[in-house]
Amino acid sequence: MGKALRLSEKWFRRGLWLVALVFAGFLIGLGGTIVGDLPRVERPLALDDFLDQGAAQQLRAQVRDARQAEQDAQAALEQARLQHAKARSETLAEREGFSNWLAARSATQRAEHDPEVIARTRALDALKAGERKAQQAVQAQQQALLDARQGAQAAQQRLGAMEREGGQKMAAEQRRVELRVFLYRLALTLPLLVAAGWLFARKRQSMYWPFVWGFILFALFAFFVELVPYLPSYGGYVRYAVGIAVTALVGRYAIVALNRYLERQKQAEQLPDQERRKELSYDVALARLAKGVCPGCERAVDLKNEKIDFCPHCGIGLFDRCGHCSTRKSAFARFCHACGAAAAAQG
Repeated sequence: MGKALRLSEKWFRRGLWLVALVFAGFLIGLGGTIVGDLPRVERPLALDDFLDQGAAQQLRAQVRDARQAEQDAQAALEQARLQHAKARSETLAEREGFSNWLAARSATQRAEHDPEVIARTRALDALKAGERKAQQAVQAQQQALLDARQGAQAAQQRLGAMEREGGQKMAAEQRRVELRVFLYRLALTLPLLVAAGWLFARKRQSMYWPFVWGFILFALFAFFVELVPYLPSYGGYVRYAVGIAVTALVGRYAIVALNRYLERQKQAEQLPDQERRKELSYDVALARLAKGVCPGCERAVDLKNEKIDFCPHCGIGLFDRCGHCSTRKSAFARFCHACGAAAAAQG
């Protein structure tokens, strides 16, 4: 239809489409702000809301104390190991010195060294006793560390079980919250979609069509962007069901519209030529001719063939002769392109 419009009218229409897009953009921004604030209607959920607070705090305190005891036992174990290593080193040094001294004494066989043998033996026994005591301290700290670690693990397991149960309750409540938020979105979006459908059916050709189309674009955006992605899944059943329903509704509307159009075309093709011309808009006729189709039945016609003056499909006149200069011209032209005579002057 663009080829049938005046140049200024084309630019005005483009400007009005820009107005429609800008209007839709502001509506989308406002709608997005409103929809974005909808989740604030519901109170944010926290895991602690679904736990026995007293029991949870007690278990967390037990885990904390057990972890601290584990750290303390680990530090004490490291100290005990250092003490044991020191005692072992001293024992080994004393044993080596004593062995060397005994070897020297065996060579000399001097009796006055016997009291020193007894003294060195007692000192070595004392060092061995200290080593055994350090080893026992290491073992005691290892047991304490193991007990603290097992206590922490047991408390953590009980806390984890409680939190898993609370997490399941929280997930169920989260699904209910998401469903309520979706219903809020639906309550806002569905009336917009209904209003857009009514405007499309009744007002899309009115004088204020830019605002009508802007609102329609806004409603479609709100439905497909602000609503459809937030459909509850339930394993995909809801989304697939809604998709089937929407497709069925759109398909039914398209089928009914096509049948109505074909019925109107069939009835129009049975009318006399002059009556059909009266029902055809001048701009629509020129736009269809520019596309190489018959203005009456919209079937393809070879308009470049000078032997074709009538549509071979519906019989409507496509070309005639100027009543003033007899030049072959379009039957839908208001003036002759050769002499400028008005079409009404045709004989």
